Formats: sequence, structure tokens, C-alpha cells
Amino acid sequence: MTEPAPIVLDPLGQNIHAESARIRRRGPVTRVELPGGVLAWSVTGCSAARRLLADPRVSRDAYQHWPAFINGEIPPDWPLITWVASRSITNAYGQEHARLRKLLADGFTGRRVALMRPSVEKATADLLDRLAQVPRGEVVDLRAQFAHPLPARVICDLLGVPDRLRPAAGRLIDLVAYGAASPGTAGASAADWRRLATELVTEKQREPGEDVITDLITVRADDGSRLSEDELESTVLTLLRAGHLTVLELISNAVAALLIHPDQLHLVQEGQAGWDDVVEETLRADSPVEHLPLHYAVADMELDGVRIAQGDPILISFGAAGRDPDLHGATAEEFDVTRATKQHLAFGHGYHYCIGAPLGRMQATTALAALFTRFPSLSLAVPAADLEPTATFMLNGHRTLPVHLTGAP
Repeated sequence: MTEPAPIVLDPLGQNIHAESARIRRRGPVTRVELPGGVLAWSVTGCSAARRLLADPRVSRDAYQHWPAFINGEIPPDWPLITWVASRSITNAYGQEHARLRKLLADGFTGRRVALMRPSVEKATADLLDRLAQVPRGEVVDLRAQFAHPLPARVICDLLGVPDRLRPAAGRLIDLVAYGAASPGTAGASAADWRRLATELVTEKQREPGEDVITDLITVRADDGSRLSEDELESTVLTLLRAGHLTVLELISNAVAALLIHPDQLHLVQEGQAGWDDVVEETLRADSPVEHLPLHYAVADMELDGVRIAQGDPILISFGAAGRDPDLHGATAEEFDVTRATKQHLAFGHGYHYCIGAPLGRMQATTALAALFTRFPSLSLAVPAADLEPTATFMLNGHRTLPVHLTGAP
């Protein structure tokens, strides 16, 4: 039997959920084509994805385990190059990953997250005060004026990014995530990222502070080793990007879901569900991260009857896993804050489970509770069908989130 042609992914992610459902119909493991003609195995089933993420035969290290990258077949301006070429914790493998994770752990302990809560509440209140000054009836882009600046401020505070570098950091985060559709743009943004990282590290070496970048500069492993300059800069950039984008999309997606489904918002406002329920159901049904390229087979392996050869790239669909009907049944596509089981992979699983997950959850619950307390009559200013998706297949969100703060005029 002839193998069907790979499904070509839409690089602009114009209908991510429909595309993932189409891929799933081919089976839990099937071929897809990434930008630049790169072929990969797409994994949409939650069970298969969990097994892969916990399997030591699966790596994220392109330098060790992706032959096409090692052999120079992947050009330096490939649109996804900044995602696969980083030498940070995100892409480390085996003992190297364990070493980096241990060095980073102190920056994201439960105690540190708890200590961050007052500053998150303050940042949230400041943004809501600013929104309260908007004239009644005026349309507000809640993504740009609330969901975007809140996690940007929190992650910059946590890392110790100086005020003068914060605008540049924000622009680069947006460019890498949403504007790297063309090879030329991808190459330029990668170079700008590295310059920003160098400047941040240099400044903290000169003027250390009570922040994560300073901690990363000074921390030592059990054997006395420190992060290399490349590891340090890559880790800083990874934390900036992941700490901002995932929370931005989580807050924005949660607000959109509640406004599109006012019956669900009513359940929360009446105390029949909590903000934790909203966050978990958003992570399941509208995961901020749809795909996070890439994983690679360290050895030949079989997954659900499909043979994956050593060195083959694998694209795990974190968003599709949350909507897997084999796990969540016929209502898997529906947003339901009272759902008994909200299992998802939005923060990953296994070796690479996101160390920032507690901070992300805390920001989202804090922001949502405060937002709907301050503006209980919040409503969409456009029909739900007119909300435009962000221009990427990796992240799931909307370009804008136009709302009326106190109901339609």
C-alpha cells in the first residue's frame, strides 16, 4: 500500500484545531511537512505523546540526534531555527539536561513562586487601574493591554531585565513567535536574540542583583561546574520567551473562552467552579502551545504500530493531546469548566515538564480572578467568528481580543 502524502502544516496556523483533527484522523502517528519542506512524525494522541515524552530514546538535542541538522542540511535561516538550535535546558538531553535542570531549579521553587505573588497582584492591579480609565463604550484590545504586559513584566522582574532593555525583549519575543514566517526574518531575529542575551548577561555580571539571571551566573553544580556562556545566554532567552508567551496565550485564551461561553463564566461567578478549573480547562481545550519543535528518535522505535527510524524528527502536538477523544470522549472539543478530568500536556510531561508551570498557573488565576471581579460585565466587541488567529502554527491564540469592559454601549 502506498503511504499517503504528508500533511503540509499551515505555517500561519489559521485553523489549528481543525488541522490537528485532520492529522488525528490519519492516526495517532503520521507524517507531516514543516516549513522548508522538513518532514516529521506528528503525534496527536495523548497516550502516545506521554509515552514519548517519558522515553529516554527520545531527545530534543538536534546537535546530537538530528542527522539533517548535524550534516548541514538545515539552513541557518530556517524559519524554526531558533527553536531547535538553542543549547538551553529546553533542548538538552540525558545527563546534560539533568544538570541544567538542577541548576535552574532554585529559580522556580514553590517558595519563590509564593514570594512572587504580591508582585503579580500589584502588576495586575496596575493594569486594571489603567483599563478602568478607558471611556465607557470604547473598545479595548485586552490582549495588548492586559494579557501581554502582565507576564512580560513578571518574567522581566523575575529575571532582572533592566527597564531600558524590556521594550527590545518584548519586540523580539513577538518576532520570534509570530513573525518568523520567512527565512530572512528568522535569521535576523536569531542574531538579535543573541545580542540581547549577551547584553543581559554582561550587565548582570557587572551589576548583580536579587534575580534569576544573577543566580544562573553564580550557581554551581555538585562537581563545581557552572553554566557555559552559551548555555547561560540560551537559557536566559528560553526563560524570557517561554515565561512570557505561554502565560500571555493562557490568559487571553481563558478570557476568550469565557466570553464565548457565558454559561461557563456564570458557573464560576456563582461559585460552581473555580478559577483553577478555568485555567486547567483552558490548558486542555486551548493549550497555549500547539507544537514545540522538535524531538528526535535516538534509536529505531515503534509507536502504535508505526516505525520511527533513528534520527527522525518528531512533532508532538500538545494542543491536540488535550482534545484527544480517546481520553476525553465525544465532548473533547467542548469547553467545560466542570469537566471531571481535565488531563492535558500543555506544560509537557516527563523529563521536560515545564519548571515554570506553577508560576504560570499562579499568574493566570490571579489575573482572571481580578479581571472579572473588576469588570464582571466584560464582553466581546466582535462576533467570536471574527477573532483572528495568531500567525503561527506553534502557538494557539488570537491576534487581538477586542472587548467592552462594562458591556456593549
